[in-house]
Formats: sequence, C-alpha cells, structure tokens
Amino acid sequence: MIAFVKGEVEYIGADILVINVGGIGYNVFISGKILNNMPSIGEEIKLFTYLNVREDAMQLFGFADRDELNVFKLLITVNGIGPKGALSILSCMTADDLRFAVAADDAKTIAKSPGIGAKTASKLILELKDKLKLEDAISNTLDTGVDVTYTSESNDIRQEAIMALTALGYTHSEACKAVKSVDTSQCITSEDVIKKALRALV
Repeated sequence: MIAFVKGEVEYIGADILVINVGGIGYNVFISGKILNNMPSIGEEIKLFTYLNVREDAMQLFGFADRDELNVFKLLITVNGIGPKGALSILSCMTADDLRFAVAADDAKTIAKSPGIGAKTASKLILELKDKLKLEDAISNTLDTGVDVTYTSESNDIRQEAIMALTALGYTHSEACKAVKSVDTSQCITSEDVIKKALRALV
C-alpha cells in the first residue's frame, strides 16, 4: 500500500522515526543499523516501507533498500517471528550476513538477536534455506568489485578453508563470509585462501 516514504526527519527515537511528509507525520519503526546512519533532524530521508495491519493498530516499518525490505518480508513468514522480531534480526546483521548464516546453518549467530532463541533460529534456517539464496550475497559481493571465478576445484578449496577456519574457532557464518570474499583465482591451495580469509576476519 505504501511503497516508501520520503520527507524530513521530525523526531528520532530508540527504534522509531517520525518523518514529515507534506505536513503529515509518519511513525516508522526502523532497525538499529538505520538508526546508526541517520541524517539529522530536519534533513531528508527516504525509506522503503512495509505496512503491518493488526486488529488494534497499523504499523509502518522502514528499510534502507528494497533488498532489506524483501528479506524482512521473508522473515515474517516464519512461524514465531513477527515484524518486531524480524527487525531485531536486521538490527544485528545485514541481509547478506543473514544469507551467509542460513547457508552455513549457523543458528548460533542468528540467535544472538534479541528475542530470537535457538529453536526459532533453527526454524528460520529450515524454512528459509531455499528462499535466502547465497548466490544473492555472492552477487552483492561481486558488485563491490571482487572478481571471483567459480570452478569445481575452487569450490573444493573454499570448503577446505571454511572447515579449517571453523576448527580455529570461527563460526560457520564468519568463516563462510570471509572465504567468499577471497578471489580464489589467485590462490593455488586452501592455505592461500585461509591466509587471505584471516586477514578479512581481523
């Protein structure tokens, strides 16, 4: 119904903004990540929005981009995760961080979000495994300028590197994300990948 709101920041709260759009103030719930990158009061902002309609209220949730909005919509399809829970997850991790965590079956990292327990995190992974595509996260990484050529050999090297990093104490999500950032076309062995991945983890 409301695709986005664009206007001046009127008020900044702990998890909510009031945006003045043509003289009308809209309450918009936001994630902590947006709050940390907010313009000042009186400056213009544009947020993509989701309107949550309940029997007793209508709530507007705002997001920095359409990708984050789409991930939010997927999260609220999981039984036990409402809009506030989904926003909590996106306050603790980016949409791509979530994709990496789901791909790596890393319920522990997801469960760090306030209000999200281990059981709910595991259910999230199970239900969204086929919907949150790791390829999208890799594509986003490539958009930043990382040139990676995928072959069966390079995938084997990546898997060995991920296993080694998890053995060193990193979570599956951290290891997966670090290894995916490495250009394996310049790496001959898994040791080469591990060295570069460790630099990314520092």
